[in-house]
Amino acid sequence: MTKKKTDDYHRPVLVAEVAKYLISDPNGAYLDLTVGGGGHLRALSLRVEPGARLYGIDRDAEAIAAAQRALRKRPEVHALEKGTFAEVGTIIQTWPDRLFHGILLDLGVSSHQINEASRGFSFQSDGPLDMRMDRSSGESAATLLERLETRELAELIRKYGEERMAKRIAQAIVRERQTAPIRTTGHLARIIRSVVPSAHVVKTLARVFQALRIAVNDELGQLKRVLPAAFDLLLPGGRLAVISYHSLEDRTVKQYFRSLAAPP
Repeated sequence: MTKKKTDDYHRPVLVAEVAKYLISDPNGAYLDLTVGGGGHLRALSLRVEPGARLYGIDRDAEAIAAAQRALRKRPEVHALEKGTFAEVGTIIQTWPDRLFHGILLDLGVSSHQINEASRGFSFQSDGPLDMRMDRSSGESAATLLERLETRELAELIRKYGEERMAKRIAQAIVRERQTAPIRTTGHLARIIRSVVPSAHVVKTLARVFQALRIAVNDELGQLKRVLPAAFDLLLPGGRLAVISYHSLEDRTVKQYFRSLAAPP
């Protein structure tokens, strides 16, 4: 068996672009609020001067552990801590830097979370229907499916997955759970496949799983709260970089940036 490389935990996107545009002062302080496996911080560490200070936060304990392994030989990295966006203000109180030249948000789910069946994020492999980024708190996707009524579930799938067949899928889920609890990704995927035309099934599966993940982790609510909080942590001339992956995130980020640019 070949030992898995630490770098394989998550392959970050736009690494060169983040390093190029986020750094305004090579001796500055930089914060990655979605550290993942540490890929972006590693790229920053190769571009900054020895006097720079790099920090990372992630709500996923496995991500923090992977980042610590990947960045253990990078002296520029001063702290890596587990926490939610809401806890950022408290976490940084113990750091030497409390304002930053640049802050990064790489939204969405990591490749590790998708590829690890036990995390329950993917319909491509069978595993427990969890989907929590922080497995120490909150309700799982399985618990969410147990308690929502048909109308609520359809609205969730329509709102967060932008799925046109939301009502049909919600009805099938509620009908199935009366026979047996839906506790695995494979079980949920079979229910969706049973009511969706084969030509649309893959995209529909992706939309439904996205919708559940967003709801379980309150991703849009977290994003709306962290954007102004992150902006307040920037030094004058500091930069806030956000990488988004779907229209709901993209719309939220653009609306906030437009509000900053609007005249008072």
